Amino acid sequence: MRCYGLRAALFAAALCAAVLSGASLWLGLVGAASVSALLVALGWIVYFHSERSVLTAIRARPISEVERPDLYRVVRELAEAARLPVPRLFVSPAEQPNILTVGYSARTAAVCCTAGLLRLLTPTELRAVLAHELAHVARRDVAVSSWSAGLASLVASCPLIALLLHITAPSGREYRADIDGALLTGDPLALASALRKIDLAAAAQPLRPRGTLAAASHLMIAHPFPPDGLGGMLSTHPPTSERVRRLEALSGYR
Repeated sequence: MRCYGLRAALFAAALCAAVLSGASLWLGLVGAASVSALLVALGWIVYFHSERSVLTAIRARPISEVERPDLYRVVRELAEAARLPVPRLFVSPAEQPNILTVGYSARTAAVCCTAGLLRLLTPTELRAVLAHELAHVARRDVAVSSWSAGLASLVASCPLIALLLHITAPSGREYRADIDGALLTGDPLALASALRKIDLAAAAQPLRPRGTLAAASHLMIAHPFPPDGLGGMLSTHPPTSERVRRLEALSGYR
């Protein structure tokens, strides 16, 4: 997480420095001070409101333990094993199987499964992808991912969103969450199987890359957009085949 967070922090610092330099040249010191205050306010807005915008973009709704006791039971067991608070759970009506986690700390994390994911995976596979998401929380890279999504959502151009995400969301975080999640469940092959299923189904039912959804694509366990055009530009996920290979190697499978 340190490298991931440092990379995002350096990008944010460079962006702010460029804006302040321009403001100083065009508006003088008073203008630069005003722009500085505006940047601070914008930073807080991005930090605290990106979660709501991401969940709204995928039409997520909170679910209670009464509605899905089986899902809550699995998440609670995994959270206890990882020594984490139990995250809030949401469900999106999207048919594409996918899952994401958003939040700024272990106490505010929210995990959202799509309806397609809940129908597609076996209980063992679902447990594996939930462990993957909790691994992001445990590694604390979910805070940086959420900030990146909030910042990218302010950009109107998909190519610029793609550039920002490639700078702030390196693919290595998925490899690390795969391994940590597999170690948490003790079943790397279950996650490998789930990733294969999700990748195939997501490719068959791609989402449209637009707005906040485009800015939040790196939060999902699998790339949700078409592999070509703007969808391909937004991809920050490593190849599924390589993720599966590493998981199989972890299990000793040949």
